[in-house]
Amino acid sequence: MAMTDTVLIERIGPAEGRALWAKRAAAVALGVAILATSAKISVPMWPVPITMGTFAVLTLGAAYGPRLGLATILLYMAVGAAGVPLFAGESAGLAYMLGGTGGYLLGYVLATVALGLAARAGWDRSTGGMAAALLAGNALIYVPGLIWLNQMPYAEGWSWTLAAGLTPFLLGDAIKLVLAALLIPAAWKLLGSARG
Repeated sequence: MAMTDTVLIERIGPAEGRALWAKRAAAVALGVAILATSAKISVPMWPVPITMGTFAVLTLGAAYGPRLGLATILLYMAVGAAGVPLFAGESAGLAYMLGGTGGYLLGYVLATVALGLAARAGWDRSTGGMAAALLAGNALIYVPGLIWLNQMPYAEGWSWTLAAGLTPFLLGDAIKLVLAALLIPAAWKLLGSARG
């Protein structure tokens, strides 16, 4: 992929001065709100409901780039750690973050940065490139998530960990990855036609 050095958020609104900093602050606040809202969305699905948390993490990473994406996800984590119920259900606080989902939350941070770097490299301009970046980002969520979950006192070995923390979510993740792989390149096309 060709190096483009531009991500979606940089094509919208002011590009310098105080207005740029105001845009960045607004983007971070909006990103935290999107992450919190998406964590609460649950679509009925078999074998488990689909939550939109990973979709938001991956698409925000691509749209915001590595630095703004990292600032957004870290603020989301900090507010959640402080006790504001931003995570799935009404979950919040350090005890929740250090529980069974802790590794997945760490994976959110890694995936956000990875998708931002992929977007900087232009992978987000095509469906194929975006799909490859999303698969890598999803792996960055699952690897620390599964390792962490397997270390919990109630874990019953790797078979249990994979059955509890991976297998039920694969179908929903596939659907979310397809949507994100179509959405971000489409947004680029829309921006291009709007400027043309």
